[in-house]
Amino acid sequence: MARGMFSETAIKELEEIRRRYPDSRAALLPALHIAQREFGWLSDDVMRSVARLLNLTEAEVKGTASFYSMFRFRPMGRHIIQLCTNVSCMLLGAERLVDLLKDRYGLEPGGTTEDGRFSLVIMECIGACGTAPAMLVNSDFYDNLTEERIVEILERYK
Repeated sequence: MARGMFSETAIKELEEIRRRYPDSRAALLPALHIAQREFGWLSDDVMRSVARLLNLTEAEVKGTASFYSMFRFRPMGRHIIQLCTNVSCMLLGAERLVDLLKDRYGLEPGGTTEDGRFSLVIMECIGACGTAPAMLVNSDFYDNLTEERIVEILERYK
């Protein structure tokens, strides 16, 4: 593994995961979370390093990482907005919220603001159909969104 890529803290965490999970595939998701936390996203070099560390193929690592929506494969803004646009959220105004993010912040789906403050990821379902529309900002959950409320929430993230 290209140990120099990771901080000493991350290396210790990765070594602990290898000890805790005797099957390397079982260690893969926790290792990918550590790698993403360390670098902010999973580049090909980072995924190659994880593959070497766990003695897995690059295809296994990339295939697993690309299956899950929580992993990022390009640099992202400081705060990641994951806005649900599935049926319940769309019926209750998610489309207006997407338009608001475009108009007020210059934020397109899949894009990042010019200042690097926000990135927008459109989600298929957050699982909050009963309190739609909903979003995550980083790992913070918000529901019952309105245009006014989303602006108020995003002002907290500088």
